[in-house]
Amino acid sequence: MSTPPERRSALGRPVRRSEGREKVTGAARYAAERTPPDCAYAWPVPATIARGRVTSVDTAAATAVPGVIGVLTPYDAPRLGTADDPTLHLLQDVRVPHRGWYVALAVADTLEGARAAASSVGVTYETDSHDSVLSADHPGAYIPEEANGGHPAHREQGDPDTALAAAPVRVDCAYTVGPLHNHPMEPHAAVADWDEERHHLTVHDSSQGAGPVRSALAALLKLTEEEVTVVSEHVGGGFGCKGTPRPHVVLAAMASRHYRRPVKLALPRAHLPATVGHRAPTLHRVRLGARSDGTLTALTHDITTHTSHVREFVEQAAVPARVMYAVPAIRTTHRVVALDVPTPSWMRAPGEAPGMYALESAMDELADTLGIDPVELRVRNEPRTEPDSGVPFSSRHLVECLREGAQRFGWARCREPRREGPYLVGSGVAAATYPVLVAPSTARAHARPDGRYLVEINATDIGTGARTVLAQVAADALRVPLDSVSVAIGHTGLPAASLAGGSSGTASWGWAVHDACTALTARLERHGEPLPADGLSASADTTQSAKQKSPYSRHAFGAHFAEVRVDTVTGEVRVRRMLGVFAAGRILNPLTARSQLKGGMVMGLGMALTEHSTMDAEFGDFTESDLAAYHVPAHADVPVIEAHWIDEHDKQLNPMGSKGIGEIGIVGTAAAIGNAVCHATGRRLRELPLTPDRVLTALGHPG
Repeated sequence: MSTPPERRSALGRPVRRSEGREKVTGAARYAAERTPPDCAYAWPVPATIARGRVTSVDTAAATAVPGVIGVLTPYDAPRLGTADDPTLHLLQDVRVPHRGWYVALAVADTLEGARAAASSVGVTYETDSHDSVLSADHPGAYIPEEANGGHPAHREQGDPDTALAAAPVRVDCAYTVGPLHNHPMEPHAAVADWDEERHHLTVHDSSQGAGPVRSALAALLKLTEEEVTVVSEHVGGGFGCKGTPRPHVVLAAMASRHYRRPVKLALPRAHLPATVGHRAPTLHRVRLGARSDGTLTALTHDITTHTSHVREFVEQAAVPARVMYAVPAIRTTHRVVALDVPTPSWMRAPGEAPGMYALESAMDELADTLGIDPVELRVRNEPRTEPDSGVPFSSRHLVECLREGAQRFGWARCREPRREGPYLVGSGVAAATYPVLVAPSTARAHARPDGRYLVEINATDIGTGARTVLAQVAADALRVPLDSVSVAIGHTGLPAASLAGGSSGTASWGWAVHDACTALTARLERHGEPLPADGLSASADTTQSAKQKSPYSRHAFGAHFAEVRVDTVTGEVRVRRMLGVFAAGRILNPLTARSQLKGGMVMGLGMALTEHSTMDAEFGDFTESDLAAYHVPAHADVPVIEAHWIDEHDKQLNPMGSKGIGEIGIVGTAAAIGNAVCHATGRRLRELPLTPDRVLTALGHPG
């Protein structure tokens, strides 16, 4: 007897996004689309020197612009409280730590007036010498205590130097990944509304976490958290750069309270590279030692990256090497140089994306040296336990991903590169990994007398489909039809939850929602009679569960395959097709999951071929500051993409059995494309992106 449709588990079904219609019809309201009565507009003034201090600010011309309310400067801006993040301590002193640092804020009745006033502010500076160029031998390089994510900056097992010297086969390779920028479709924007009578601040912000924004604003404005409300109902992408509070929201709140009016501030895209974080450049040296059969005996991965003088952030790019392959002697080291540059931060799969590009490229070089199939080389070095810690994996199906991916891609049929007129065609493979992260969250579930249910949690949907999947989790735990469940998210008045980052959202929020709904189900069963007029509720807090240290190494894994066509005349690389197979626990919604995986793969394509940022040594800023110079892949750039997964049943995760999928799609993609270009051309390019000029140089064309 088949199960009635309404009783089938909501989890695992390809459910369309619950807010999809609102978004495509324009009904969904984003932060900048909120315009309270009497709303003013703000426009920040970025510094035009690379390092130094402000000596004077002339606001006369700016305040003469019609409709200008005022200009805040380091000399007269409200004094802020302490901030854990010094990038938010804005207009508090005259120092300029890097080009683009905000030195004034113009506020006017209209957006045009604010922009005109900002351009009219006269700032004079005293400049200092600056250093903004990263190099592997920079004298200021040091080994920090830890890298992003709390990882030790240096780890060593065995004697890798001795093992390398004794290895019959060795590769020693240097790779470069330049600075990269998140560039979400929706720029950073906030609308702040200070209510003097209620002594309360309400902020609509484009953020990956309303809770951290509220905490930061309360501390900076010397308010209690109860005096601050932050709403992040709809967010048009973030990829990490909206994971922490950013300058725009602090400036908007500061101006609103100072001028006693609502203030809207939407950052122009050209400001983003210097203001909201970036993926720091990473210089890699990977050395591999192996026996003639491909068995690894030694591995070292050394990276050098930059940080700012404002706040230390160290891209953890050597960390993936600690979990990938069975190597008895391994050393991974991070070195960082503090430069006069904007502070780097999270960008989709920080650490894993650039780190796996280098490691998986080196594995391909080893396969070429040995004459071993690149898939087979990876399979031969599959570890039984995590190499760094020795603890077992909760689940690890990388070999299955490689095998299934090879079969689906037709790997055996495309091992010989070929020529099609002026085009060279080749294929490449790379592995992928991303850790399982879970953070404490709380949730509340409410049953109404009309048979409907409401789930409340201060989660943030940045385009991932979080609302939809959380409703599926709730319906499954409540054992009710999916269409009877509504989800409220993105508001600090709701139960506190972790931010949307680290591919941890569904695991963290879903756990709390599952527990709240399970508790509500039990309460309803005990109640056993018609519900009271106000219904019944139950809450859950996963702090204790989520903080328990697991005895397992928990990661998602995957395999990427790519076929490329290289134009020998123009140097252009076109990806013909990409295929990924992933092992990421239980897939809760195939429709939204496939969207996330493909989106990551597209971002990896951009990392490999088109996304390029350079630091100007003389002026100390990023030369690519818009989407014309910094090319994010468009439809015409994207080939046929397939995303598949292994049915993985891991009982060491969360009640849903899920792993994060938001970031693993980008990990390994660039390496697979780079390996395919090498396969096609017979030339190894070791610096991203693989632009036509670099390809032509590799092919021996005169410059």
